[in-house]
Amino acid sequence: MTFAAHFETFHGLPVLTFAEPSERALPAAGEVAWRLDCSWETPFADLWQSFVDRVPSTEVRALVIGPWWHDEYSDLRPALELILADAERFPALRALFLADVTGEECEVSWLRLTDVTPVLERFPRLEELGVRGGSSHGLGEEPLSLRPVRHDALRVLRFESGGLPGEVVRAVGACELPALEHLELWLGVSHYGGDATVADLAPILAQGRFPALRHLGVQDSELQDEIAAALASAPVVAQLESLSLSMGTLTDTGAEALLRGRPLTRLRRLDLHHHFLSESMAERIRTAFGSAGAEVDLSDRRTPHRRRDEERRYVAVSE
Repeated sequence: MTFAAHFETFHGLPVLTFAEPSERALPAAGEVAWRLDCSWETPFADLWQSFVDRVPSTEVRALVIGPWWHDEYSDLRPALELILADAERFPALRALFLADVTGEECEVSWLRLTDVTPVLERFPRLEELGVRGGSSHGLGEEPLSLRPVRHDALRVLRFESGGLPGEVVRAVGACELPALEHLELWLGVSHYGGDATVADLAPILAQGRFPALRHLGVQDSELQDEIAAALASAPVVAQLESLSLSMGTLTDTGAEALLRGRPLTRLRRLDLHHHFLSESMAERIRTAFGSAGAEVDLSDRRTPHRRRDEERRYVAVSE
């Protein structure tokens, strides 16, 4: 799976790409989510300066950062430093997405990111943070990282990765995020730096770590059966309304653990799309959770790749 399209909406706002040069009239700054895209032509520093010159930054509510390079793939750090340096000019900013990049522009595992902790430190009123990418995979000096931090306003946190470093998962579990309602972690595969273990998830799966949490997604993992087994007995499920174990290598083994674990009758939605369940197990899941009133997504059933005498299961997003 590759990312085929950019966001149409973000943080409840229509996404508008800001491009230079442009003669068209601009909408009110707070009515759209502004997307910045260098399009291989304009250095990010020039695009950013044009943006803050033309758009009233005090009214901007949401930012989406697309491709930030204009000649060759480069680290996100210089672009992010420009944004952080102007943080005080954006008092209304409530949502930021870093690296809204499609597979045609750059493979997800090749996105060269950096430490995103300063985003939370410089924007204390931020309610939503999304990050796409993961390990630098040998391309950059500093891979995606996060340090434990307290943030009182953040409600949505998403890491979309083909190889999410275990350090990031552990840091999320060590953060104090009392308002967090939606947490989404795409773990990816070890080949692309996804070295998180089930043990790394333990603080997140403990009830009370994030008291406001209502949706948890632990997705796109080659350890999906083990994660399902851990979640089946995890205290956090008692507070969840929505759970996603999608995009990974879930088999009947993991599904059986869900059926035998803690009652998940509180769930309103269970997302298992891109799975390797047998038809009979899929029907058991559909019946068990559907009869309790939950919406169940069992779409995109996959079959393993066969190589000699082995069956190979694969995640939705890796490279």
